[in-house]
Amino acid sequence: MNTIKLVEVARGDVPADLVLRNCRIINVFTGKIEQGDIAITDEVIVGIGNYEGTKEIDMKNRFVSPGFIDGHVHIESSMLTPPQFAKIIVPKGTTSIIADPHEIANVSGVDGIKYMIFSSIFGPLNVNIMVPSCVPATSFETSGAIISSSDIDKCKNNKGVLGLGEVMNYPGVIFGDEEVHKKIEVMTGYVKDGHAPSVTGKQLNAYKLTGIKTDHECTTVEELNEKVARGMYIHLREGSATRNVKVLSKGITKENSRRLIFCTDDKHSEDIRIEGHINYNIRLAIANGVDPITAIQMATINTADCYKLDHIGAIAPGYFADLVVFDSLTEINIDEVYIKGELVAKNDKALFDAVLYTNGSVTDTVNILDSDNVSLDIKLQSDKVKVIKLIENNVTTTKVIREVKTKNGIFQFDKGKDILKLAVVERHHQTGNVGLGFLEGYGLKNGAVAMTISHDSHNLIIVGDNDKDMLIAMKEIEKIKGGITLVNNGKVIDSIRLEVAGLMTNTDVKVIEAKLKTMEVAARKMGVNNKVDDPFLSLAFMSLPVIPELKLTDKGLFDVNEFKLVSLEE
Repeated sequence: MNTIKLVEVARGDVPADLVLRNCRIINVFTGKIEQGDIAITDEVIVGIGNYEGTKEIDMKNRFVSPGFIDGHVHIESSMLTPPQFAKIIVPKGTTSIIADPHEIANVSGVDGIKYMIFSSIFGPLNVNIMVPSCVPATSFETSGAIISSSDIDKCKNNKGVLGLGEVMNYPGVIFGDEEVHKKIEVMTGYVKDGHAPSVTGKQLNAYKLTGIKTDHECTTVEELNEKVARGMYIHLREGSATRNVKVLSKGITKENSRRLIFCTDDKHSEDIRIEGHINYNIRLAIANGVDPITAIQMATINTADCYKLDHIGAIAPGYFADLVVFDSLTEINIDEVYIKGELVAKNDKALFDAVLYTNGSVTDTVNILDSDNVSLDIKLQSDKVKVIKLIENNVTTTKVIREVKTKNGIFQFDKGKDILKLAVVERHHQTGNVGLGFLEGYGLKNGAVAMTISHDSHNLIIVGDNDKDMLIAMKEIEKIKGGITLVNNGKVIDSIRLEVAGLMTNTDVKVIEAKLKTMEVAARKMGVNNKVDDPFLSLAFMSLPVIPELKLTDKGLFDVNEFKLVSLEE
C-alpha cells in the first residue's frame, strides 16, 4: 500500500479510484448519520466529503454502513464448505467473520484447521480463524483428534489465525486444569473467546482472570450485565437452534452497548437465506427496541474493537472499504455489498464464484467397528431412569426422571410415551463405544434420524422409537460416508451426503437446502415436535457435554452440572 499516493488522494489532489456519491453514511464513532461521498483507492477508504473519482457511483441517498462482522461462527454448521458459505452470507452484508473450526478439528485435527484456512483464502469474505481450544471439549467423549497446547502453539502463527477459540471447558479453567491453562497461556497476546453458560460470582471472576474476553452463552439480561461488569464482551447470538437476541435486547443500554456484539454461532443455510445473517440480528434487535445505530455499532465497530481488527468496522480514512448499502434503517435489506472497494454482491446475489477445494485428510471419516453387530439394547436394573428433556429454542436441556417399561432387564419402547432412545456411536477410531440414553420432547414416531453432526466430537448420533430403524440409519450413514439420514418404517426416506469430515459438502447450496427442506417436512410428518426449532441442528447438540444439563456421549450419559458420567437409573 503506497501511503504517499493515498495521502494525495485524501487531500483531493488526485482522483480516487472509486467515489460513492450521495451517501447517508452511518458513523459508528459518533452514532450519527453523515451526508457525503466516500472516496476509495487501493481497497482503502481515503476520505469522506466531496471527492472526484475515476469511477463514480451515485448511491441516491441510501444508507451506507461498514460491513457486518459475525463475531463467532462455526462455518461447518451451515453444512457448506467455506467458499459455498461465503456465497450465502456476503449478499446479506457480512463481510468478515470470526470462525472457530472446532467442529472439523474434532474430526480431522490440525489437518482440519489447515483445510478451513486454505479453502477460505480464494474468496472475498474476510475469514479470521480462532484456533480451537477444546478438542475434544471434554475427556468424557471420543473425538477424531486431540489438539494439545503444543499444537495450538504451532498453529498460532499461521496466516489467518486471530486468536484462541471458545474455551468450553470452563470447569477446567475455574478449577485449574493444567493443560487447559497451558492452552490459554500459549495464546498470550491473542484474543481468547469464552463459553461460560450460567457462570457467575467468584467462578466468573476466576474464568475472566485468565484473559478470556468474550462469552456467547448468556441467556438472561442479568447474566449479560454481570459479565459486562467484569469486563467481557458479550455476543448476542441468533442461530438456528439457539436464539437469544430477543431476550437480551431488553438489556441493551447506552452504558453497556459498546461491550455487546452479534454472532450466529450455528445457523443452517436455509435459515440464512430466509431470515438473513448478521443483518437479521440487527433487524431483530431494532424490532425489540434497540436504536438502529446502536445495533449497527454492535455488528461492526464493537466486534472489530473486541478482536483488535483495526482496519475494519468503520467508514473512515485508513479503513478497508468493506461497505453495505441499504434503503431502510430498520429493515436492513441489503442492496449492495462492497469488500475492499469491489462490488461483490447485489440484490441478494453473490457476484463471485466459489473456488472449491478439498483433500483426502478430511474425507472418508466414518469408521464404525463391526457395524453389523452393534447392539442398541439398554440394560436396566430399575424402571426409573434419567431422561434428557429438550428445552424449546435452546441447546440446553433439563434432567427429568421417568418410569419406563422393561422386559428381562432390557428397556422396551412404549408408543404411548414421548420417550425415544438416543444413541451415540463412536465413528473415528473403531473403539466400539456406544452411548445409550433417553430423549423427551423430540416427538419422532415410527422411525429414526441419524447424523455425523453431533457436537462437538461429531460421532454418529441416532434417535428413534425402534432399534430396527436406528440400525438401518446407522448403516446408511456408513454407506454415504457421513451426513444425515431419515428412516421411516424400515426404509431410508432421504439422505444428505456430507463428504467433508461428515460435516460439510461442496454441493451447491440450493441442492442442500432442497434436501434439508424435504427431510424436515418428512420428519415433521413423522411426529417431530413443532416446538423443536430445527429437527437436525437441535439433535446435534444432544451430545455436547459442556452445555447444561444432561447430555449423551459415546461413553455414556453425562451430567454437565456434576461434570461426570452418570448412571441411566435414578
